[in-house]
Amino acid sequence: MNVRSHLTWPAVACACAVIVCVVALPAQEKRALSPRGSAAAHVGGTWTNVGSRTFVVGGGTYEGAKWIEITSGRPLKRGRDLFGTGAEYGKGLLIGAPLWRAGADVSTQLKSEVPLKIGTGTVPAGDYTLFIDVKPNDWTFVVSRWPAQQTYDPNNKTALWGAYGYTPDKDVLRAKMKLETLAHSHEELTWEFLDVTKTGGNIAITWDKTLATVPFTIGSGT
Repeated sequence: MNVRSHLTWPAVACACAVIVCVVALPAQEKRALSPRGSAAAHVGGTWTNVGSRTFVVGGGTYEGAKWIEITSGRPLKRGRDLFGTGAEYGKGLLIGAPLWRAGADVSTQLKSEVPLKIGTGTVPAGDYTLFIDVKPNDWTFVVSRWPAQQTYDPNNKTALWGAYGYTPDKDVLRAKMKLETLAHSHEELTWEFLDVTKTGGNIAITWDKTLATVPFTIGSGT
């Protein structure tokens, strides 16, 4: 008897679906809970030959600009109460660290090709780590010279994983952030640049219904 002749199309389709699910499952399990992401601004440049045929909106070329980029892990809310209230506010974000890494896994990193004036200080062009000191209605943006571990090594005391082991002796500057409550909940933590002009803008972080920003201007030497 030919067994194949007794298999109906629905049965074959169902069997194939099971095989696909079994094959796909390991790939889903390997996916990071907090995907990596980045935000960038290209500042200080000048548009030339606007309207000429190029592969950009409006045509032309943006010349003489420099890059500012922030990279971080992007955790998802997944229905959690992220910030807490009262005496517990912000503690859930620390997970035993002195400051919030404002991301996940590898420390949040800033790379700028231009000096940035933030608050009363200046961040020279270079590579840095970013943290936030989180208190009720009082967030402080922290730029640090601590290097970031790209893979966790508990024996490495010269670089940080997240904010574990952070000390303020390598701080470049601290600046107060403006806090706003949004109308919609944002599922994934996001760093971005807002209201960017040729001379500056705002560095922003959004998660759930909280938006925190700190203004910056481009320093000399661009």
